[in-house]
Amino acid sequence: MTFADEVKNAVTPRAALLVIGVLALQLLFIASYIGALHNPKPTDVPFGVVAPQQVSARLVTELENLPGGPLDPRAVTDAATARRQILDREIDGALIVNPRGTTDAVLVASGGGTVLATSLTKIIKEVESTQHRTARAVDVAPASKQDFDGLSSFYLAVGWCVGGYLCASILAISAGSRPANRQRAAIRTAVMALYSIAGGIGGAIIVGPILDALPGSFWALSGLGALTVFAVGMTTLALQALTGIVGIGLAVLIVVIAGNPSAGGAFPLPMLPDFWRAIGPALPPGASTWTARSIAYFRGNAVTGPLLVLSAWAVVGTVITLLMAMRRKPEAADATDAPPAGTATGGSTPA
Repeated sequence: MTFADEVKNAVTPRAALLVIGVLALQLLFIASYIGALHNPKPTDVPFGVVAPQQVSARLVTELENLPGGPLDPRAVTDAATARRQILDREIDGALIVNPRGTTDAVLVASGGGTVLATSLTKIIKEVESTQHRTARAVDVAPASKQDFDGLSSFYLAVGWCVGGYLCASILAISAGSRPANRQRAAIRTAVMALYSIAGGIGGAIIVGPILDALPGSFWALSGLGALTVFAVGMTTLALQALTGIVGIGLAVLIVVIAGNPSAGGAFPLPMLPDFWRAIGPALPPGASTWTARSIAYFRGNAVTGPLLVLSAWAVVGTVITLLMAMRRKPEAADATDAPPAGTATGGSTPA
């Protein structure tokens, strides 16, 4: 057999396509992470202005017209309302003008991201300096001292997501990416649910009692973790049911390549380019990161939308997985999952 024949036998068309797919994922990974994170700058950040009526409109217009459009300012009636809106995650900061002096306050929330809080303070101080006024930062939702740059929520969400698609991938690699029948699909779903509960509780224990990195309700974080792991795991199982082993790559594309850089972790959403800012809240890492921060620092506010996003991924993934299993005939062989010719199967049926 010639060398060319050896290569032809060793490199099948399927293997070549899989290698090309991996190369595409690699390049997309580089493009997504660098594209999202190489030049962070605030854009249209929801920002409140509390000032006497005669200067409020002028200040809002001035902040709205700053070069680059970093702020999306709006007048707020009083300081208490501004604080409430920050804790409700309706705005990310506010300027409180002192009518009796020249020192104003900038309300920020480092629990939502230290980088954003620092950027807002810097912007307002520069504006104030042109008017011979000064500003001091007041952190109304400070990040924990054990939560450097407010990143623990993001890393926690990433860990949950990784666990979800790795568990689903192992189920596929060990016993066929497409379940043989609906009973086996139900078994995989049950395994995924149990794994998700364990992963959610485990992550909450590590980030809470062990490392003291995040405050907030232990059980709320555990529930969030279970939902995150299950959503990602069932999405991965659904993609495998639809496309075979290729589904693992599609899960990586959705969760790792698109989801992680757009999650608002390293840089909060208002500091990301438009594309990543748009897709982040609709993907599991972004929804989970937002909810974890809300639980830890914002009294559990503004979590309905993100929880619905995670629930949608979980429900759709479960439905597709079960429906695809019901459509398959038990005796049907899947070309993408079948063992190589001549390999003993031991008489077992893939799970």
